[in-house]
Amino acid sequence: MNTIINGKFYINTEYTQIINGEEIDLPCPKEMHQRAMRQLMLTLYDHVETYQLGVIYRLPLDVVFEENFNVLQPDFLFVSMRNINIVQDVIHGTPDLVIEVVSPEMLDMDTVIKKGIYEQYGVPECWLVYPERVCIEVYTLVDERYTLLGSYAGEEHVRSQVLKGLSFPVNVINE
Repeated sequence: MNTIINGKFYINTEYTQIINGEEIDLPCPKEMHQRAMRQLMLTLYDHVETYQLGVIYRLPLDVVFEENFNVLQPDFLFVSMRNINIVQDVIHGTPDLVIEVVSPEMLDMDTVIKKGIYEQYGVPECWLVYPERVCIEVYTLVDERYTLLGSYAGEEHVRSQVLKGLSFPVNVINE
C-alpha cells in the first residue's frame, strides 16, 4: 500500500499500527534509520544477553496495549525477566523499555503521538534516537509522566535506569 506523510509519497509500506483506534500504515525505514537500528541491536543484545536481563525485540512486533485501539510497533522493546509473562505470540502488556529511532518524516508520530501512548500505558523508559543529530534522549516515568533522564550526543555515554550497567557512546549509532 502507498501512503503520504507530511506531503511526501512513500511506497512499499511494510507495517501497520493501530493508534488511538485508527489503523495507520507507516513507511519502511530508510538506510540511516536501518544503520542506527543495526548498531543499537548489537549493543543492546550484547548487554541484555551478557547479564541475562530479559529479552530485546526489534520491529516488526506488535505491542498490544489495548486490543483494536493501541497496537504499536516500536523500533525496539525490552521485556525484563520479571515481566516475561507479557511475551506471547505478540507482546500483550507494557514492556519495560521502548525505543523509537526517529526519522524526519516521522518526527511528530514518534516524539509526540507514540511517546504519549507509551507514557499513557506506563512504559517505564522510552528512548528517542535521532541518527541525523547523533543524539539519544532517555525519558523515564516519574509520577505517571515522562521526565528527561538525559539527552546524550556524540561521544557522550547513554545511561539507562531500566538496563542497569548499560553504557555506550551515542556515535556508535552511525558506525
